[in-house]
Amino acid sequence: MIFRTATRQDLPAVLGLLAQDEAEPVGSGAGAAVPVEVTEAHERSFAAIEADPRNEMLVLVEDGTVLGCLQLTYIPGLGQGGQDRALVEAVRIRADRRGGGLGAGLMERAVERARERGCGLMQLTSNKRRGAAHRFYERLGFTRSHEGFKLPLV
Repeated sequence: MIFRTATRQDLPAVLGLLAQDEAEPVGSGAGAAVPVEVTEAHERSFAAIEADPRNEMLVLVEDGTVLGCLQLTYIPGLGQGGQDRALVEAVRIRADRRGGGLGAGLMERAVERARERGCGLMQLTSNKRRGAAHRFYERLGFTRSHEGFKLPLV
């Protein structure tokens, strides 16, 4: 297994992982990543993540196949004694490879990276319909400490 920063060549596989939950029932555990068209908007977003030193798109790769991904964003803040925090988003493991410890390994590496950057807290949000993901995060030590809110702007 290789854990590394995503490259542009990984973009279709990452988008496929993100689309997988939309294409299959949550927790179905079936199938590989879903083929997704890479749009100009995806290209712009990936380029912005790649160029921003406070953002990382990370992948877990085996034999050239992307099996997992997550995005880390490092946020400066005045709270928590002025410590940065790490925001984790877009955490996915290919459905047919879940349950074997890959996700825990990916999250452990993300925690290591956040600590190396001096973050005092790691936070994430998860869609309310992703019950298995919630149980996964709780097993890793995350607690349900806040209620999240979102406001669509488009």
